[in-house]
Amino acid sequence: MKQTSIFLTGATGAVGAQLVQQLTSVNIGFKALVRTPAQAKQLNDLPNVEAIVGDLADPTTFENALHGVERAFLLTNSSEQAESLQLGFAEAAHRAGVGHIVKLSQFAADESSPVRFLRYHARVENRIKELGLPYTFLRPNLYMQGLLAFKEHIKHHGQFFAAIGNARVSLVDVRDIAAIAAAALTGPGHENRTYEITGPEALSHYQLAETLSHVLAKPVNFIDVSPGQMEKALGAAGFPEWQIGGLIEDYAHYAREEASVVSDAVTRVTRRSPIGFEQFVRDHRFLLG
Repeated sequence: MKQTSIFLTGATGAVGAQLVQQLTSVNIGFKALVRTPAQAKQLNDLPNVEAIVGDLADPTTFENALHGVERAFLLTNSSEQAESLQLGFAEAAHRAGVGHIVKLSQFAADESSPVRFLRYHARVENRIKELGLPYTFLRPNLYMQGLLAFKEHIKHHGQFFAAIGNARVSLVDVRDIAAIAAAALTGPGHENRTYEITGPEALSHYQLAETLSHVLAKPVNFIDVSPGQMEKALGAAGFPEWQIGGLIEDYAHYAREEASVVSDAVTRVTRRSPIGFEQFVRDHRFLLG
């Protein structure tokens, strides 16, 4: 695999950590922007990695490090500032002459969507296009790893909940998202492409419960709740108001079965089959069982 000059944001999150693992496993070096010296130390212990302590809200902390970068991976954690931070990074990358941005977006991103997260991702995508930056937009569906937020409920009470009814979603493993990101950052042929990234099949949450029950060898039940009940539960769990509103909109989108399309992006890009939900549960059985 060709060595490239790569810059990562979001290197310590769910997708970013997998991307770091996949790049280092094939000896691909990169720079990574992190927020704390502790995170920097952890990454600098890896071969061919240069961690930069900085803040996406302040381009002066990282813009010099973008000079000479061929490809940058753009990912921010979920926050009220995510759109402005990503727009700021795109502008800084453009000024620094970055050759290609690989942006983690979201399935069905659209500026006219009723879902705020889908609107903001689309606005960032469109600004990157306006700047004339070569791009690859990764639009993954609901993460399988999102179920780990319920790991204590599943382990101790045998249940999880959502406001989704019987709608099917083609949820995807973050390892497959990272694999496509790694391919786009290190290989040719991904310029100005948008990949809708899904798992191998669309499943209802009731079907997820059946698979959990089978693999964990114990009863696991899915409880369908109303949007109001879900909102109350998220509030009790300490989620901020902006995030609760966005998640309720996300799940209304899922409940309308607008996220049931199955794409072949993982197979096309990685030349292997996507990870299925049963395999995900087996791989995370120690957390869920």
